[in-house]
Amino acid sequence: MTRQIRTSPAACDQSLHQAYDTALLDLDGVVYAGGRAIGHAVESLAAARADGMHLAYVTNNALRTPEAVAEHLGELGIPTEAAEVITSAQAVARLIAEQVEPGSKVLVIGGEGLRVALRERGLVPVESADEEGLAAVVQGYGGPDLAWGRFAEAAYAINRGVPWYASNTDLTIPGTRGIAPGNGAAVEVVRIATGADPQVAGKPLPPMHRETVLRTGAKRPLVVGDRLDTDIEGAFNGEVDSLLVLTGVTDAEQLLRAEPRHRPTYVDRDLRGLLSGQPEVVPAAEGFSCGGWTAVALNSGELELREADEDDVAGVADDSGSGADRDPLDGLRALCAAAWTSAGEDVCTLDAAKALARLGL
Repeated sequence: MTRQIRTSPAACDQSLHQAYDTALLDLDGVVYAGGRAIGHAVESLAAARADGMHLAYVTNNALRTPEAVAEHLGELGIPTEAAEVITSAQAVARLIAEQVEPGSKVLVIGGEGLRVALRERGLVPVESADEEGLAAVVQGYGGPDLAWGRFAEAAYAINRGVPWYASNTDLTIPGTRGIAPGNGAAVEVVRIATGADPQVAGKPLPPMHRETVLRTGAKRPLVVGDRLDTDIEGAFNGEVDSLLVLTGVTDAEQLLRAEPRHRPTYVDRDLRGLLSGQPEVVPAAEGFSCGGWTAVALNSGELELREADEDDVAGVADDSGSGADRDPLDGLRALCAAAWTSAGEDVCTLDAAKALARLGL
């Protein structure tokens, strides 16, 4: 069956935390950055949980154990049980365990999160490529202090024919000082040295979605993330809805240029979006309108943003207030509709610089 191409952010009359039973939340760039809570995250998650929404934290970062992540979240003011944390280390450990014998030795290139996840699956983490009977190599984010020699150790084993697995391939990871290289960058180092390709478990691929569903039992989940190529694509692959928050690596211009599998169901500034509904984007006389803004794809190759007036939307008067009162996020939602509709199955190439500058985005 052919899947319908998303050409606009969706509307939701209910608050998202009431419309969905479980929020599957990314961590880096969504809940925290560089170990510090992102603005409005703590209070928004507390309110969603208090009103009955289940929270699960789903991260491609394989460095820390679920217990360590839960402890950190607690320190930030977000009470969390280890069972509510799902990591790519757990997903890749399950993937390996399904393909090797119980008790097999696995060379670990990464942090403690990988070692704990492997032991949970009855596997034996080791540190040397020279281990007798080595069954697999697994690579995950090891933090900024991971020694360069670990990549060489992986290459030695892989070049001898040992199967290679990666927790995830995120090229970057957000922090308090900016964007840093992620596990995907480290995977590329090993790939160059070996010419091999790993089996990958993390978002956006099916092993991570399966791990999340198995561990949470979610019936109507909402994926919440900041990355188009992991969080949003993972939701697309799992055929569930998604909320993109603009607190991490994705900016407004990248969102407008998103290919179909990277287009979120909803978009909002931060996790306060869980506690509200989502406005409707409607066709206007020209283009698409949302919250008093109208976005138009011009033949000149630009996206233009206008303030909607009473003639813009099928003769219905605009009562959304003055331009100063209008929410720039509504303007972005209208721009998404114009951009994605214009692009169809492709990537929008229209120039949005002026329109985004007008919104301050």
